[in-house]
Amino acid sequence: MGTSADPTWRQWHGHALIVGGGGIGRALLEQLQQQSPHLQLHLATRAPIPGDACRLDLVDDASLEDLKQLAESQWQPLRLVINTAGVLHGPGLQPEKRLAAVERRALEASFAINAFGPLLLAQAVAGALSRDLPCHFSSLSARVGSIGDNQLGGWYAYRGAKAAQNQLLRTLAIEWRRRLPQCCVSLLHPGTTATALSQPFRGSVQADRLFTPARAASQLLQVLAGLTAADSGGFWAWDGQAIPW
Repeated sequence: MGTSADPTWRQWHGHALIVGGGGIGRALLEQLQQQSPHLQLHLATRAPIPGDACRLDLVDDASLEDLKQLAESQWQPLRLVINTAGVLHGPGLQPEKRLAAVERRALEASFAINAFGPLLLAQAVAGALSRDLPCHFSSLSARVGSIGDNQLGGWYAYRGAKAAQNQLLRTLAIEWRRRLPQCCVSLLHPGTTATALSQPFRGSVQADRLFTPARAASQLLQVLAGLTAADSGGFWAWDGQAIPW
């Protein structure tokens, strides 16, 4: 990891975009409101509440095109993008414990949001990202998406989609080293956080390893603050440790 000249973002000017209105997304917005007085902050969610900047559905091409137009016309320079949108469970979608439970529609639903979504988001905002100033494009991944760290098996759709996201954004980082040489692309594992996404699966998590959204957001911003363009394409845990692919 590199060394950030100002780990509190206090001197940064321009725009920042948080994607996803869950616990971590809104906590990141609150933390940045305190840490970055010169950044204009925007929140994009699938179901915005009054006061949110815009609606964004990562599986809807028209919605992504609307974001592209908004970002290029109103949000330049875009200095910081953090994608927190993801899906683990829901109607017709549950982590699979064995091969017999795998269903095509569940695989497609997980990959659409967890893998394709972040890459298509990058495509939508690329024209607004700063070419002359340091900037970040970051997306939440998960340790269970690590192929090298997979010791338990199961969770086919979620593991596979997160691993695919890692590969897609690693590939993006290589391209952007030429096109956006001051941009750092990163995959971040926030740890198990007390949000709706983890609620059914955190019974065995030790109390000191179950983070509040506020703590998770603070830790993620600390990791991001220590990254520079030289670190682009990396996969990092909440404590700043690199995670094997």
